[in-house]
Amino acid sequence: MFDAYGTLFDVHSVVELCDELWPGKGLLLSQLWRAKQLEYSWLRSLMRRYQDFAKVTEAALGYACAALELPLDDRRRRTLMAAYRELATFPEVRDALAALKSAKIRLAILSNGSPAMLRPLVDRSGLGRSIGTVLSVDPRKIYKPAPAVYRLAVERLKVPKSAIGFVSSNCWDACGAKSFGFRTFWINRSGAPVDALGAAPDHVIRSLAELPRLIRVPVS
Repeated sequence: MFDAYGTLFDVHSVVELCDELWPGKGLLLSQLWRAKQLEYSWLRSLMRRYQDFAKVTEAALGYACAALELPLDDRRRRTLMAAYRELATFPEVRDALAALKSAKIRLAILSNGSPAMLRPLVDRSGLGRSIGTVLSVDPRKIYKPAPAVYRLAVERLKVPKSAIGFVSSNCWDACGAKSFGFRTFWINRSGAPVDALGAAPDHVIRSLAELPRLIRVPVS
């Protein structure tokens, strides 16, 4: 089971577009947009004031532009929100998923993204050919790392939590999944330290390309 944003799909693939709209500000805007997007998801979970991820993402964009004093009109807002439905996959994703699928491993996504965001993203990328199940937090009306989100995967897939391997590039997400009871794989692309949350990931890798060799498929 994979997280989507930042794990399979590169949230910072919008940098070039941001730079076209506000020259020289693309990277800074993308970084602040992503940071605020996550912060809003956590705060809304704690406040029990859920909004779907599209609205959270749009609100985070508005904040980031205001903080950086970048004019955000309706055209720019629509353009950037549309770009979130067309994020690029990381270069190694397709080969890694193909290797896992060939090993007869059932693949799924568990994401903060709303269904309306995830469907076009998965369809456009072609990953739906490898990943058969796409789960959104939306039915639970709370965001990861709330245990209720990970429990959703157990209920929908109808397998024990000990049978699920969870992959995320977000350490806090991998820690949350580990705390719930999944076997976890943290893709640490930047070499960051492990978050001190009391439930460290089982495996730390630098790329999704390392994942297939860590998976052991039982021989029948």
